[in-house]
Amino acid sequence: MLFDWLVVGQVVAANPAAPVRGPKHTVKKGKTPILSQEEARALLDSIDASTVVGARDRALIATMIYTFGRVGAVTKMRVEDYYSQGRRGWMRLHEKGGKRHEMPCNHNLEAYLDAYLGSAGIAGDTKGYLFRTTKGKTKSLTGNPMSQADVYRMIRRRAFAAGIKTRVGNHSFRATGITQYLKNGGRREIAQQMAAHESPRTTALYDRRDDEVAVDEVERILI
Repeated sequence: MLFDWLVVGQVVAANPAAPVRGPKHTVKKGKTPILSQEEARALLDSIDASTVVGARDRALIATMIYTFGRVGAVTKMRVEDYYSQGRRGWMRLHEKGGKRHEMPCNHNLEAYLDAYLGSAGIAGDTKGYLFRTTKGKTKSLTGNPMSQADVYRMIRRRAFAAGIKTRVGNHSFRATGITQYLKNGGRREIAQQMAAHESPRTTALYDRRDDEVAVDEVERILI
């Protein structure tokens, strides 16, 4: 870069470092902590959905798992972005670059969302945000959307209450959903489409199936 600058300034005629190639850094595996199928199910089941806050949190976590949605896209959703089509619930996610990505709902997600909307009483507020903050400790919803920081604090609190030691974050559920989909016979190219990834290499970073293979193998070290 220094020699390029010198060439532009006409200090030197050519860049003598141009043929030099630095070491390649290739990332083949993501670093985001993920949950196992059992941990994810335990987390969802541990949430008390008899309250509107519990129903909201369960529906939000399930949305990230079952749609592979980024937390930023999920928190931007409006009530109208959950709609019915062909007797099935669908979700419209507003992804990066202004792209709209539509996904059919898993039956579990559909049940969680219906329970949340019924508990919150916001089904008629189609232009309002889907996942909303609460008024202090009143447990009643505001009209404001949850921020990514709000979601992270909620996830950490729910994971701790469920006895989950894995330090999960907002992005963990996207990776968890993709990994479980692939483990159950899903195809990577379809996962790429479902996750709205531009490149199959990005989807490959979320494929953490080899983690379990490594765990099984180290248990063979019998000492």
